[in-house]
Amino acid sequence: MERSRIAVAGASGLIGSALVRSLAADGHEVVRLVRRAPRDGSEVRWDPERQRVDAGGLAGCDAVVNLAGAGIGDRRWTPEYKRLIRDSRVLGTAALAEAVASLDVPPRVFVNGSAIGIYGDTGDRAADEDTPPGDGFLPSLCVEWEEAAAPVQEAGVRTVFVRTGLVVARGGGAWGRLFPLFKAGLGGRMGDGRQYWSYIALHDEVAAIRHLVDHGTLSGPFNLTAPRPLTNREVTEAMGRVLRRPTPFAVPAPVLRTVLGEMAGEVLGSLRVVPSRLLESGFTFAFPGIEDAIRAA
Repeated sequence: MERSRIAVAGASGLIGSALVRSLAADGHEVVRLVRRAPRDGSEVRWDPERQRVDAGGLAGCDAVVNLAGAGIGDRRWTPEYKRLIRDSRVLGTAALAEAVASLDVPPRVFVNGSAIGIYGDTGDRAADEDTPPGDGFLPSLCVEWEEAAAPVQEAGVRTVFVRTGLVVARGGGAWGRLFPLFKAGLGGRMGDGRQYWSYIALHDEVAAIRHLVDHGTLSGPFNLTAPRPLTNREVTEAMGRVLRRPTPFAVPAPVLRTVLGEMAGEVLGSLRVVPSRLLESGFTFAFPGIEDAIRAA
């Protein structure tokens, strides 16, 4: 890919910061969307919840990547925090989509965040991009999140939705919390451990986003997960092997429900998601197996 100007919302998050580092290392000009006064021309002011974006700062961008949103697992799901989770994604996406659509020369591609949570609890059933949305808070949120990008699609901009799984990384997300526990010998399966976890190495997550930006014929939803989902029990055993720590503990489902509240449904729920469209597009995973992904992290 020749040198491009790429705007990134959510540039300080786990995936966004890794994407920015990758793009900058290859000589691309990165424009970060920030909530404060911009320091220089590499930053653009926006306020997602108030739906304000300095559209002029996006002029000349070849691509816009929106990964912004309050952390799903950062806090207990109170009604107030669920509203923040939703508004930070839906309102932010709508504002950014309208700003991009208003440009005289819009970018050639708009990549918007989403999540495999759109499928709900799939049990043992494998879900791909043709699987309809499930029921509950996260599926409804993801549907709204993707629908908020409608202004960009109506403006004729190629639009991609990256439905991301559990990112294997030390610096944040679910695995950012798991690593310290397992290193201390306190790791173990959650519930009965039979629920499927669809994971992806951070390196592959960034590479997949760049692949989708670069390939001008790709649009619509793409599952960003490793090719073979594993059960929580299998993931637990792999963590123990790689970190050379015992995994004797199991956290009973009632305890998880007490500690996590409504969010426990997501930890105990099963999401067996496969990246059919990503594989069909020719993408190659660098760390497809769980042990490789854990070592990479």
